Order: sequence, then structure tokens, then C-alpha cells
Amino acid sequence: MPSHYRGTKSQVTALNAFINFARASDSLLTRIGNKLEAEGFTMGQFGVMEALFHLGSMCQKELGEKLLKSGGNITVVIDNLEKRGWVRREQQTDDRRKFVVHLTAAGRRVIAEVFPRHAAMLAKEMSRLDATEQETLRNLCRKLGRGNDLENQQPMGREK
Repeated sequence: MPSHYRGTKSQVTALNAFINFARASDSLLTRIGNKLEAEGFTMGQFGVMEALFHLGSMCQKELGEKLLKSGGNITVVIDNLEKRGWVRREQQTDDRRKFVVHLTAAGRRVIAEVFPRHAAMLAKEMSRLDATEQETLRNLCRKLGRGNDLENQQPMGREK
């Protein structure tokens, strides 16, 4: 459903693009989240497990930054994975505030089993776009995600 806003042409175009992007993203994330839930994961838990599986052990803060999660959120996610025996935290001796998170053997087995099904499901979801369209989407999302010079602008409604 396009916007009914009657602003400038560039505002209406941007708003319509944003609405379509947000709806597509929400729809896709809901479908993925439902599949992960059926596998016994939240999106956050799966993200942590996948990062550790493919990138190796890393500090809790780095995991949070990589997954765009707040410190409090990543702590809860790791707490829950630790309760299941899938990860373990190791406090660093040189900086007691720093914890490195590792996959356990059980966690490695679980993610090694689940990840191929997840990748196949994503490939199926994304097959609505051909390979060229997927690459274009990837590049557009990276460009949009970077924010460029927009990050230096004042919040809406505030003058410099």
C-alpha cells in the first residue's frame, strides 16, 4: 500500500520505498523467525551461534557490535545459550571485565546440524529474486545501511 502523504515528489518516493522495504523486511524476518523458533532458537540466539560457528570465539562486546545488539540484550542471549550448554564464557585474566564466548562441543554440533537447513531456507526465500537482483539488493542495502553523510545531520525538528 503506497503512502497517502502529499509531500514533495522526492518525499513521496522515499516514503513509498521505505514502506515497501520495511514490509518486505518484516515479512521475511517473520518467516525466518518462525523457522528458527521451530528449530529451538530465537533470532538473537541463532545469530550468536552462527557468528561463533563461522568466525570463532570472540568477546561478548564484539559479538553485540557484530549483531547490532545492546550490551544488556547480548548478555541475556548468551545467558540463555549458556543455560542450554551451547556456549561458555571465559573471563579474561588481563581484563576481568572482558568475557570471551566460545561454542561448546554440544553447541557446535547443534549449529552444524541446523545451519545447512537455515541456509537452504534462506536460498528458497531469496529465490524470488534472481542472482543479479540478489546482488543488487545486497549492494543497495549496504549503501542504505552505511548512512553516509546523513549521520551528521541533526535529529528531525531540530535546527543547528
